[in-house]
Amino acid sequence: MILDPLVCRSVLDNLFEGVFFLSEDREIVYWNQAAESITGYRREDVLGSKCTESFLNHVSENGSCYCQGQCPFCQTPVVSLGTESLVFLCHQQGHRVGVWLRSVPVLDQNGKRAGAFEVFRAQNDAQSMAEKIKRLEEMALLDGLTRLANRSHTEANLQIRLEELDRYGWPFGVLFVDIDHFKAINDQFGHEQGDKVLKLVAMTLQNSLRPFDFLGRWGGEEFLAIVINVTQDKLEKIAERARMLIQESKLMVGQGQVELTVSIGATLAHKTDQLLDLVKKADQLMYQSKKAGRNRVTIDTDDAKEND
Repeated sequence: MILDPLVCRSVLDNLFEGVFFLSEDREIVYWNQAAESITGYRREDVLGSKCTESFLNHVSENGSCYCQGQCPFCQTPVVSLGTESLVFLCHQQGHRVGVWLRSVPVLDQNGKRAGAFEVFRAQNDAQSMAEKIKRLEEMALLDGLTRLANRSHTEANLQIRLEELDRYGWPFGVLFVDIDHFKAINDQFGHEQGDKVLKLVAMTLQNSLRPFDFLGRWGGEEFLAIVINVTQDKLEKIAERARMLIQESKLMVGQGQVELTVSIGATLAHKTDQLLDLVKKADQLMYQSKKAGRNRVTIDTDDAKEND
């Protein structure tokens, strides 16, 4: 089956890679849309010109001119499909763009080279740039170990909830969670196991909350959960569920098991609360749980009085 040339052109024009075709005398006879996008040169600007005119002015990584002996088109024997090199072309606006360039020979019916397709893709293409941006966003927002929100991201979310509470009256509560005897766990089992404990607790806490609640790592072995649209009773039930699930979690070390519990302080937010004051209140409630023997939830009794 012979493909319609218009179909072939449509396919090539919709590739993400830049493609141009050189005749045997190195005249550019085809230039696709991706080539326009990557280089800044429009099709009508380049068709009929020769690559020897060096408007792209390819250079290698060490700065040598690619058109002087290194060009795949000029190499013999005929370059194979798999040959790919990193070169830096000159964009229409003057800056350099790194591209991975591959030369694909086109042979005539006698097996002689009749030209070549030059296929190239940007070293920093849209997908890789998007991945870099995503990684940067994660670095700015996420805790590197637990992959929960980091402290600054947690503070920002908490501030938003306080503003919503003040403006719309949308209720929420805060859980301040601290792993019991974490230093002793590190000392006995080592920091590698301590990191596993942090990740285990983080995952269990996340799974104990509802999908629309928020969880962040506050620092060290401390976590802060923002539980939205709750009453005091509901907040306490969610906190107790988190405590119980962590107690029932298992981290095996050799033939033994690390015993895990947490102490939790729980409080509803009020319109008069400031961010740091709210966190401090939940933190103090958590310490009451510590003093009372650990592995328990202490909830703000003032919340119940205000609801009476």
